[in-house]
Amino acid sequence: MKVIFLSDVKGQGKQGEVKNVSEGYARNFLFPKKLAVEANAANLQQLNAQKQAEERKQAQELEHARQLKSQVESLRVVVRTHAGEGGRLFGAITSKHIGDALHELGVEIDRRKIVLSEPIKSLGGHKVDIKLHHDVTASITVFVEADSEKH
Repeated sequence: MKVIFLSDVKGQGKQGEVKNVSEGYARNFLFPKKLAVEANAANLQQLNAQKQAEERKQAQELEHARQLKSQVESLRVVVRTHAGEGGRLFGAITSKHIGDALHELGVEIDRRKIVLSEPIKSLGGHKVDIKLHHDVTASITVFVEADSEKH
């Protein structure tokens, strides 16, 4: 019997997959637990509609990420912090600081998407990657400047 899996079933199939299973397994286990439905014409048509909607959503997210990449790469991101002699920082610049600086410039980016191999510990320009989508990565330069205010 052909069934469409509504959720992942270990050893049988993943969500959205159409597979052949024994009739008893389908009727006694999959259908009562709402893990699968019979693969008839109406259900297959509904599955195709869901797949098309998901593909449109993915394409829209990719386009949004590309637009955000061009917007972010055109910005000058400056982070001000306390620095000691020789340009050494007190503490370090982390993805949270960079996220806050981007927020002040009007760009909302989750700090977990900011890729830092290690925290920034010196003044000057530093290349930082931002993973906006699994296919789109923006590369920005973060300028770390000494805060001139005395507290």
